Amino acid sequence: MHSRGKGPLLSLVCVLLLNGIHGALSEEPESLILGSGLDEVAEDGDGRKWSPDKKFLETKGDSITAKASYQDPSLMSQIPYMSARVFKSESTYKFPIKSDKRYWLRLHFYPSLYDTFDPTNSYFSVTANGVTLLTNFSASVTCEALSLAYIDREYSLAPLNSDSLTLTFQPSDKYDGAFAFVNGIQLIEMPDLFDSASLIGYDDQTIDVKTLNLQTMFRLNVGGQFISPIHDSGLTRIWYDDTPYLYGSASGVTNKAEKNVTINYQTMPEHIAPHDVYSTSRSMGGDPNINMGYNLTWSFRVDPSSMYLVRLHFCDYHYSKINQIVFNIFVNNQTAQAQADVIGWTGGIGVPIYKDYVIHVEDGKSNELLWLALHPDPDTRPEFYDAILNGVEIFKLNDTDLSAPNPLISDMLLREHREEEAGFFTHKSSHRSVIGGAAGGAAGFAFMAVVCVAMYNKKKREPGSDGQTGWLPIYSRSSKCSKSGRSMCSTTLSAMSQGLCRYFTLQEIKQATDNFDESNVIGVGGFGKVYKGVIDNGTKVAIKRSNPQSEQGVDEFQTEIEMLSKLRHKHLVSLIGFCEENDEMCLVYDYMALGTMREHLYKGNKPMSTLSWKQRLEICIGAAKGLHYLHTGAKYTIIHRDVKTTNILLDENWNAKVSDFGLSKTGPNMDQGHVSTVVKGSFGYLDPEYFRRQQLTEKSDVYSFGVVLFEALCARPVLIPNLPKEQVSLAEWALICKKKGTLEDIIDPCLKGNINEESLNKFVDTAEKCLSDHGTDRPSMNDLLWNLEFALNLQENVNGEGGSTQSAQAEKSEFEDISLENDIARHYRNLSLGSDIDINDNSTENQDAIFSQIVSPKGR
Repeated sequence: MHSRGKGPLLSLVCVLLLNGIHGALSEEPESLILGSGLDEVAEDGDGRKWSPDKKFLETKGDSITAKASYQDPSLMSQIPYMSARVFKSESTYKFPIKSDKRYWLRLHFYPSLYDTFDPTNSYFSVTANGVTLLTNFSASVTCEALSLAYIDREYSLAPLNSDSLTLTFQPSDKYDGAFAFVNGIQLIEMPDLFDSASLIGYDDQTIDVKTLNLQTMFRLNVGGQFISPIHDSGLTRIWYDDTPYLYGSASGVTNKAEKNVTINYQTMPEHIAPHDVYSTSRSMGGDPNINMGYNLTWSFRVDPSSMYLVRLHFCDYHYSKINQIVFNIFVNNQTAQAQADVIGWTGGIGVPIYKDYVIHVEDGKSNELLWLALHPDPDTRPEFYDAILNGVEIFKLNDTDLSAPNPLISDMLLREHREEEAGFFTHKSSHRSVIGGAAGGAAGFAFMAVVCVAMYNKKKREPGSDGQTGWLPIYSRSSKCSKSGRSMCSTTLSAMSQGLCRYFTLQEIKQATDNFDESNVIGVGGFGKVYKGVIDNGTKVAIKRSNPQSEQGVDEFQTEIEMLSKLRHKHLVSLIGFCEENDEMCLVYDYMALGTMREHLYKGNKPMSTLSWKQRLEICIGAAKGLHYLHTGAKYTIIHRDVKTTNILLDENWNAKVSDFGLSKTGPNMDQGHVSTVVKGSFGYLDPEYFRRQQLTEKSDVYSFGVVLFEALCARPVLIPNLPKEQVSLAEWALICKKKGTLEDIIDPCLKGNINEESLNKFVDTAEKCLSDHGTDRPSMNDLLWNLEFALNLQENVNGEGGSTQSAQAEKSEFEDISLENDIARHYRNLSLGSDIDINDNSTENQDAIFSQIVSPKGR
């Protein structure tokens, strides 16, 4: 009995001991989730527990812990962001790891005032066992550039062949008082997620990703919503909405799997991506004619001269047969995958799959974006011409260095950020109001979320980042005044000019702008910053201030005063006055509450749907009236020379006004038909004949306005350098599509079905004529204006709206050279597209193509 009792008991003890030993040997190490500066364990908003970091800190003497002085409203949780560890000298953490395992390393930064440590002075580097993660990094600059309150950096570290990970923070030696800091550290053992990937551009070549280190650049739930770490598939990743990264107005449609559809992972590990990623998607839509005319496109800002892994997630939960939808996948205009068929890959409905591609992004400013595009494949004759995508992940690849310069801070993003902090505006619409006349080309757009926005704005490099110049034409400029002698500038202005506009003292300007307070900055142009100001007990104005440290802008300052002081018109921005005192030059304009035309088309916070076809016509007509007055209503012909959508501003009543006359030229001797002058203007809008011959005529403005017309119709930038060559220039591409009969494919989708066909045809014919290669073939502004009026009348007659309140027939006060006779024949003669000299030789159509300006459209 005893022996029988002892036997099973001993066996049980042995089993338990063996299981315990085996469990101890096989036990996975706990994830390290550390709150830097915490004194005890604390939970974040998702219920995750963050532990103090001090037991892993090897060098404690030169670090302190501190609390953030302010909690930004966007912080969903105080943990880990409201406490930080600050390093005044090189300091290291040491963490135990498995030598053959890959790890997530996530670093969390919230730039705030910690004790006496100002985050704007923080520049530092971070390495992990010799792998450089950050170099001269500034969390403050990065967050401000991306309009974020805090930032997380996620890395996937390849097996390090070591039983410990040494994480080193090194303050920069380039700045006095520089320091390093961190708010949170996560070190998580991860499963095998990476293998080999196809190398784009090199047939049958692959890259072994298993041995490389990665930085997560983007992780998007395409067509779906934000997925928090606790709703990820066990790896605590964050998946963002893809909407901010969509390029262009054609964004397709979003889809969601029916409740009766099961996502069947089959042999694929479920941790690859959560269920929510594969149950939502974005497709092109149900109209094959529309789908064949565009690419479903996303754009991502990346660091040039680097390798990137692009992981695409697919799951078709609607179609179930091969060859129902087949599409091509392009990355940076190269074919990554031809004839992609999700059902063909997976074999059934609701089965997820992912595909990995590697691409090398070359160095150079034109390569700051990574483009992903899908397009139906017509060669396979699929049942439906469509394409789908469920998720995107983009990783930067390297074996030793994943660092990059700090991002550029867009002046416009900086202005928006400061306005929000200062609470400058009292309601949403006025919050988005921008410049008066002078901002000109500066008021552009706010880039969504983290990317697109900053691409075309004038930029500046903050400390800690490499210098970078824009793609701007370089011109010689002779200044009439020395930097030390600017007080003499006003003496070169005519007495008439000084008498027709008000002179402000510098004290008045400072009082109007709260001493040039940065919170009042509403724009930045080639001349300098533009401030919102208040004069005369409540009158809102826009004040353009020259950069005091530069001699550039003196010519524009004088030209603007000389021009605008003598010009008064409903559709020209009014110059109220100027200030020239000591080393300051300022111009004071009417305040234009609704900003620029471009903002309302595609570059700002205003949704495109706010502009109907009728509104766009009325804005174009208003601008045309202003230009017509310049060409015919003044003593001399005035050529604007910088017509573009950022120089067409809108007041609170949606009246369009032409602004920015810094480049304008008068033509006192127009007997020759032109003014010989150095070429200036904005690429994308430049008259090719003017560029070739350096002879400026009023028809140069007509050409630029033709580009504006197509911009209003298509709601896309005039230059997109990363597109195929024939599509880069809007002017060229629109003419090609017009000739092929495919122009409807590039029209703003918001307008489709809402434009009268006759109105559209008249508008397009007018724009096409404006873009004639030879100025003599282009209409005058008078002809152009009447054609736009006619297009509006055609639209209004269909809508039954009656006459336009903003686009009535030209009044004599606005067009002094136009006879207001009521003769119908006279009316229709003015509606023609004829030019000053009729050319009947059709051979001109085959002459030189429109000049391509492959540069960033930032103005001068």
